[in-house]
Order: sequence, then C-alpha cells, then structure tokens
Amino acid sequence: MATADEVHISDNDLKPFFVLHKASNSQQHARKPVGRTSRKVKVNLSSSLAASDESQLLDDQLHKNSRMKNFHDAWVKIESTIKDVLHNINADVFNEINGWVQKSFGAICSSGKLDTNKATCSYPTVTDVTSNQIFTAFVVMSNIEFVDDLQTFADLGVHLQSHGCHVANLSSLDFSAKSGIGGCLRSLLRQILNGSTDAADISILASWYMEHDNYKNPVVVIIEDMDRCSASVLSDFILMLSEWVIKIPVILILGVATTLEAPKNILSSKAVQHLSPSKFFLGHPTDRLDAIIEAVLVKPCSGFLVGHKVAAFIRNCFLRQDGTLTSFVRAVKMAIVQHFLMEPLSFTVKGLLDEEVAEADAWPRQALDLPSCKRLSEPKSEALLSGASQMKEVLNLWSSVVLCLHEVGKNQRTTLLDLYDEALDPKLYNLRNSDHLEVKPDPQRPSWNCDMHGQSFERQKGGLISRTIRQIRDLPSAALHQLLEKWDKKTEGVDMIHEKVKELQLQEDDNLKEPPTRSRKQTIRNNGNSDRLNEKAAALITCMTREHMQPIECIPFHEIVCFRNADKLQAALVGDPRKRIQLDLLECNKFLKCSCCCTKSHNVPISSMHDTSLMYTLAQEHGNLINLHDWYQSFKAVISQKTVKDKHNSKVSPSPKKRKITAQPQIITEASAQARFCRAVTELQITGLLRMPSKRRQDYVQRVAFGL
Repeated sequence: MATADEVHISDNDLKPFFVLHKASNSQQHARKPVGRTSRKVKVNLSSSLAASDESQLLDDQLHKNSRMKNFHDAWVKIESTIKDVLHNINADVFNEINGWVQKSFGAICSSGKLDTNKATCSYPTVTDVTSNQIFTAFVVMSNIEFVDDLQTFADLGVHLQSHGCHVANLSSLDFSAKSGIGGCLRSLLRQILNGSTDAADISILASWYMEHDNYKNPVVVIIEDMDRCSASVLSDFILMLSEWVIKIPVILILGVATTLEAPKNILSSKAVQHLSPSKFFLGHPTDRLDAIIEAVLVKPCSGFLVGHKVAAFIRNCFLRQDGTLTSFVRAVKMAIVQHFLMEPLSFTVKGLLDEEVAEADAWPRQALDLPSCKRLSEPKSEALLSGASQMKEVLNLWSSVVLCLHEVGKNQRTTLLDLYDEALDPKLYNLRNSDHLEVKPDPQRPSWNCDMHGQSFERQKGGLISRTIRQIRDLPSAALHQLLEKWDKKTEGVDMIHEKVKELQLQEDDNLKEPPTRSRKQTIRNNGNSDRLNEKAAALITCMTREHMQPIECIPFHEIVCFRNADKLQAALVGDPRKRIQLDLLECNKFLKCSCCCTKSHNVPISSMHDTSLMYTLAQEHGNLINLHDWYQSFKAVISQKTVKDKHNSKVSPSPKKRKITAQPQIITEASAQARFCRAVTELQITGLLRMPSKRRQDYVQRVAFGL
C-alpha cells in the first residue's frame, strides 16, 4: 500500500524532464558477450582488402562532392540565364520609361530653379494649379500574381539609378492603414537619404535635394503594386507630394496589376486630379515563360534536362495552380536537386557544359549498366568515348527543330510549353517513326488534351505538332519569307538543318526575281510556284521532325542528365507533412539509429523507444477517442518492462567481475511516469495529431490524423 509521502509525490509533484536516449555503438563493441554469444569469430582482413575498401570510400566521397559541385554550377548557370532572359525582355520597356522620366524632369525644371531660401523652408511653395501636377507612369502588369514582378520593379529601380535618378522602391506594406502616411514617408526618406533619419518630415528631403548636385537629377518613387495599397494612405501621399513637386521634382511609377481603370477606383478624385498619367506595358507572362523554357530547357545550357512525365507535371502545376514564373523556376530547381541526389553518375554532367567535349569527359564504365545502354549497336568502348558528344549533337538537333516549330505556331498562339511537352513524349516519337506524321486521328479512339489557351488538340498521331505543320501550307508569301528568315537564325550552328533551310531560301529568291510586266498565265504559274514552295517548307519541317526530334529518353546514357521521377518531384514540391510526421514517429529507430529499438515486427511498443514515438504507437490501438487513463496505464506498463538487453544482463554470470557490471532495470516512479506521459501528449498535440480534452469529456483526447 502506498505511503502518504508517495501519494503526495504522485499527485502534486509532477516535474517533467528530458529523456535522453542515444545508442552507443562503442559500448556495445566494448562489452564482452555472455553465454553462448561469447564465442569469438576470427576474421582475417588482409591489408589489400582494407586498402580497396578505403579507396572505394574515397572515390564515393569524391563523386559525391563532384555531384554537389555540378549541381551548384548548373543552378548558378540556370539562374544567371533566367536573369539575362528577363532583363532582355524588359530592356525596351526600361529604356522607354527612362526616356519618359528624363523628359518629365525637363518639363518640371523648365519653370526655373527656386532659390535656396524658398526651397529649404518648411512649408510648400504657393503656385497655381497646373504646377501641382505629378508626372505618373502606370506600368500595367499582366500576371495573375504579383510575385513575378517583384524582381522586375527592383531591376527597373537599378536601371534608373544607373542613369542618375534618385530612386525609392515602396511596397504595398508601406501604405498600410496601420502605419499611415508616416510609414511610407519614413521608408522614402530611408532609401533616398541612405538611412540617415527616421523622421517623417518631407522638408528634410527638400533640404537634402538642394544640397550639392542632388538637384540635377529627379526623384523617382516606384510603388510596386498600388492595387494592394490602402486607398486613403496612397491618396494622402499623392496630395502631399503635389504640394512639394516644385521643390522636389518627384516622378511616380505605379504598378497596376488589374486594369487601367484601377487608379480611378482606388484613389480619391482630388488625388487623381493631380496626376499627369502615362501608360507602359510589361511583357506578357506567356512570352516570358517561352523565353525561359527556350533558354533553360530546350537549349542544353546547363547539362540538365527533364523527362516527359516531369515536364507534364511541371506544365500541369503551372496551368492549374498559381501560374507564376516563380513557381515554375522553383519546380525546375527542385527537379535539379532531386536529380543530383538520386543519380550516382551525375558527377559526369560537367562534360555537357563545355563547348567541346574532350576524351577526359567520356562516360564512366559504370554507365554501361544503365537501362538505356542495353541495346547498344556500337562497341562499348566507343560508346563511352563518344557518348557525351553524340548526346550533345542529338540535343542540338532536337532543340533546333522544336524552335522552328514554335516559330510556325506563334501565329496561332501555340506556346513553347505545349510544344515542349509533346516533343518529349517517347510514344509520339515512336508513332512518328512508324507511320506518317499527319495521319488523321481515329474518331473511335479520341485522345484530347488542352493547351495553355484552353484550346483542344489531338494528342494522337502527332497532335499539336501535326496541326502546327499544317499551318505552313496556308501561309502567304510574305509570312513564309519571314518564317524562313527565322528558321535561318534558329538553325545557326546546326549545319545539317541550316543547309536545307538555305536551299529553300534560294528557291524563294528565284521566285521573287520576276520581270515587272507579266501576263496572266505567268501570274497563275507563279502562284503555283508559291504553293509548291509552301509544300516544300512543310515537307522540310516534317522531315526534320521525323529524323531529328528524338526525345531525350530515347538516347543512350540519358539517365545521367535527365530527371524522370515525377513522383519524387511531386512529393518534394507538394509534400505531406502530417504523413511524414506519422511515419517518423512509427519508425523513429531509423533516425535515432538505435539497435535496441529494432524489432522484427513493426509497431511493437518496447520500453527503450522514445516516449513520443511510444505514445503514438500505443495510440494506434485506439479509435477516434482515446481514454487518457487507459492510455497512461499502457504507457506505464511498457516503460516499466525490462528490455531483452536488460534480461540478458540480469542473468547470473559465472564470473564475479562480470556480475559487478550487470545493469539493473531503472525503477520508474509515479511522478516521472506522469511527467513523461504529459510531455509526450503535449508534443503530439503540437504536431497536430491530437486534440486536447474538451469540457464535456475531460478524460478523452481525440485523434486528428488517421491512415498513412
């Protein structure tokens, strides 16, 4: 029977503590076995075997370091390529905005410069109504989400600063109702004055502007997303700037995410009257995406490619979710991470990054074990030496054909993402090789898909590629001439295709060289020649598609550079944290690396398990509701048991020395058991697997997650 002191401790003295449990391999090896297990087994490890194992470990570590270095180099190159592509797309708009800023600044300064006394006074200068106009640029963004344009406005600010402007980039958070006009004014002063003041006084900016040579350049305020700004705060900010526009020639650049009618709907009528608006349009998101796909995925710039299933998954994520370039780039980066982690031979990718592949960059001999190399027709030694160069040549041919098809489909709003997805499909490639490219699909077996613009197209017997080729026959002479010029640029460096395009251009030039006076029969004959030229162009692109559009998954050694596991990418991007937590709790021995917790049958509770893992394992025996008393009794019964290790140690040893070091099972007090139980329940609640007791049923907790 329990004493009064024990009852007092168990009821009132509940002190939680940490349970430190760590496997000690050194102790297990140092302890001598007892009984039958004391038999010593002599293993003769020769010096040569040990040296080979050590060299193998060294090679594995070197290959791992090479893989990580290749990943870093590939991603740095992809990231710089994306920045260059976006900069080239926005270059024309940035130059146009900079010209408008300089022109507006000249118009403001045409009224003459104020003297220093009037300019530095703490009150605005009294002028007429026309002089209070603020030159404002409305930059229209076509993206659904603003996240893609954050970097665009940052680059715009850098571009204007390079031309001498004083630039401040303000976000919608600066124009919150909580901060008021003081918040946006402080942010403006911190950026213009380089953080030298925290006061919300615009007269400080006026005094700074008249110092030294600051007055020679305009002050440009970029508000990235005016649709998310507080309407009252933004209106007050514009009215304040209009009063100081003579002293401080401020020029506004406002990002508009919706329509050009948004400023009238957001701002007050009085604030709108002080704006002198101009309109600028950023590039369409589809054009940006096509440019990024062309530079990163279609052209082998980084030695990394994706398979058809991965490309289809990325395409579906882009179309069905937020549709932003940020999510697309994030998916590509995650695919690169997964590839270099999963593919052991990815340390040889660097050979594709060089312009000329040397013999030192040949594939290793382990590459012959890849599934794509089982049916090699050439000798294995030659395949290893020429594998990288042949792959690079095939990829250049493939990318040239895809880009030529995209130039044809631009008139019908065919996106490169749709063409890229279909060009990677090995099944369609086999169909193109087995039958004619433009065979009509069987009406009894329809297979439809939808492009980025919602239009349906057949995916059977060529599909979108077949429809794109048919457009060439309907092109007029002028459009065909422009198309051939674009093909000439896209195929530069690929002699096998470039020569055929040149021959077609020469035939077109012969048709254009006609006498100024011609009869009706000659006109009809020339029109027939033009139609035959369209047929030749269609036949050329059909031949190019059949011979050179070989997907990456049909090339030997493609596993080294191509990532194809869409399930791994989906798990990395989407994730299932609750499922991951449950699996980690049920298999905690894999992470703790504890040999005493490893049992032949899974989910068997033993006392050496971590308390939280033990509690969750016991919870699997209950349903939706768990009785706290029964749960606690089960937990206490398990932690009070002796482990198999303790039972072996508790046996009587024939040696008195060994008997001295025999480990005795730890006595678990009621207070420590309750403390460990409470701590484990709290951790399960924090992870979102339990809901604590309610007032109606205080002796029950509710399970939140079921199944794996």
